[in-house]
Amino acid sequence: MKRPMGAAALTAAALTLALALAGCGSDDSASSEPELKVTGAYMPAPVADTMAAGFFTVTNSGGTDTLTSVTSDLSDDVTLHSTKGGAMEEEKSFAIPADGTLAFASGGNHLMFEKLTHRPREGEKVSLTLHFARTGTVKVSMPVKSATYNPKTGH
Repeated sequence: MKRPMGAAALTAAALTLALALAGCGSDDSASSEPELKVTGAYMPAPVADTMAAGFFTVTNSGGTDTLTSVTSDLSDDVTLHSTKGGAMEEEKSFAIPADGTLAFASGGNHLMFEKLTHRPREGEKVSLTLHFARTGTVKVSMPVKSATYNPKTGH
């Protein structure tokens, strides 16, 4: 014969079920470790001796991270920039969403290298270190392409 559940036991069972269901729907991708991959890095051959730009894409297959700075042996002054409404604006950092991408592309987000140690020529490779809030540092070799290089066509 079945015995009726007491009020306290029924409340405890309902609470346990609610907690179990809440756990099933939680999204902990933001708290998981970021898994970053940097691709498509390039620098158009600079037309001036003092300034250059850089582009790349960061793909993240893990939790959130933030690009906080970039250092390079080409310049002691590498800054992060966005382009908003056609105007370039310096940024302190860029968020990289969980399971998302951060693109640095011509006409959009980009790196600015100022006070170059030398003017890199097409075919050279520029060493970068990307600094992330959670991942730490990632080293990148950025090839110097023609000044008119288009990554979509490869020319």
